[in-house]
Amino acid sequence: MTTHTKDTVDVVVVGGGIGGLSNALALTRKGLRVRVFERAAEFGEVGAGLQIAPNCTRILDHWGLLEEVVSLGVLPENIVMKDAVDGSELTRLDLKDVEARYGAPYMVIHRSDLHGVLLRACERAGVDLVTDVAVTGYEQQDGQATAIHAGGRETAPVVIAADGIRSVARPLLVDDEPVSSSYVAYRGAVPAAQVEALGVSMRDVVVYVGPKCHFVQYPLRGGEMFNQVAVFESPKALAGEEDWGTPDELDAAFVDTCTEVRAGLPLMWRDRWWRMFDREPIPTWVTGRVALSGDSAHAPLQYLAQGAVMAMEDAYVLSEHVGSQLAAGATADSLDWDAALAAYDAVRPEHCRRVLTTARAWGELWHHVGDERLWRNAVMRARDVHDYGFVDWLYGPTALTPDQEPPMFQPL
Repeated sequence: MTTHTKDTVDVVVVGGGIGGLSNALALTRKGLRVRVFERAAEFGEVGAGLQIAPNCTRILDHWGLLEEVVSLGVLPENIVMKDAVDGSELTRLDLKDVEARYGAPYMVIHRSDLHGVLLRACERAGVDLVTDVAVTGYEQQDGQATAIHAGGRETAPVVIAADGIRSVARPLLVDDEPVSSSYVAYRGAVPAAQVEALGVSMRDVVVYVGPKCHFVQYPLRGGEMFNQVAVFESPKALAGEEDWGTPDELDAAFVDTCTEVRAGLPLMWRDRWWRMFDREPIPTWVTGRVALSGDSAHAPLQYLAQGAVMAMEDAYVLSEHVGSQLAAGATADSLDWDAALAAYDAVRPEHCRRVLTTARAWGELWHHVGDERLWRNAVMRARDVHDYGFVDWLYGPTALTPDQEPPMFQPL
């Protein structure tokens, strides 16, 4: 798909994933002209399931997309956490109660389905979607930013770099590299008929937490598919070997887990796996008229299920700061981009720092061994099912109204 025109635009977005399309859609909805550069030959997403918490379904509703997204996903009834060794239940979240508390549902959806919803929305909105363009560098001059690629240069008042964990733009702000956790994820989304005999829940998200491993199960596509994720610490990675995360390590990591977990392992995709990296938090995401967004700014580990969510939050927050100027009488040509980017940069890095560091801490908690595992289990079992002290800061508020800013606007 290439719809590139010669017209000038107000914003160039680099990256056509969930974060990039969210930025393009949110800013186009405010009346701006946006062009997206995607390096692949076509727009698409690789992977399986995503969990979308109320802090993001609220945004999808604001964009008019929630009904379509829900029609393609599943609204589970509970998140149930179990011990991966003995299979016993530790704690749960009642997701109907979660929806009542936060004013928006918790849902699960196939990554490609969510991406497709955003792509179709961008097409309807008139976003200029361009494929086969790999941005290799940036320049700035006279209040303009330029994205450089093999076919030439594209200049606009702002460039948003939503180009992933190995971002080309991030070195403009910091000299760092992705951080390896030494953990590996295997995934597998299969037709629901393949798991009927396993006695799995088709109405819950179930998370088995175990010694240096965890296993996640939940339905997708209205219950037609079943998603599984197996995550474990790789001994080869810890030893510094290059070939780490291989299927033999997968089997060894879960050999002492309960029957339910071991029954699901044969259904995992074994020809591909994902090494788990995140990024160190950085205090600023903006340099001049280039702004980081999504994984380029804050790639997290998966334990809070907030990676795609934070990318969509980024897009929403920046677009709302732009929208407040437009509502006050500014035009696309008279926008004070420096003020909008400064407002975005004042709140998002600190909020996402907390998400990044909390995700790391949750990973440690999930993967405790020995006496620490027993302590963790006792603490989780003692939790009241309606205690939301650990997610209020993340999922609130109860509603999105013009006079009530969502928590990602507010410094913590």
